[in-house]
Amino acid sequence: MSRYIEIPAASLPAAGARTLLQVGGHSIALFNVDGTYYAIDDRCPHAGASLFTGILTGRVVQCRAHGLRFDLATGCMPSAPGFGVRAYAIETEGDQVFIALPATEECS
Repeated sequence: MSRYIEIPAASLPAAGARTLLQVGGHSIALFNVDGTYYAIDDRCPHAGASLFTGILTGRVVQCRAHGLRFDLATGCMPSAPGFGVRAYAIETEGDQVFIALPATEECS
C-alpha cells in the first residue's frame, strides 16, 4: 500500500524542466516531459550518481557518470528489463499533484 504526499505547486517543474525533491526520506528526481510528470529515485544503481542532472531524451534519462539509461515511466533500463531505479506513481486531482511513496521500504 502506498501513501500519497502532495507536491507543493512551487516545486512542480515547468514543461521540459526537472526538480529535485526530498520526500519522506527519499531523494527524488521529478521530471515534466510534455506536461506529464515522472518521478524516479535520484541515485543511479551503478555508482550512485545523480540522475537529476542526467541527459534527458524523450522520457529516458541517461546517467552522466557511466551512460546507463532509465525509462522515467518504469525506472527500468530499456536494454535490461528488471534492472533500474524505483519509479514513483504521480496522481493529479485538479491543480493538486501527489507522489505515491511506498508504505514500507523494499528489501535489498
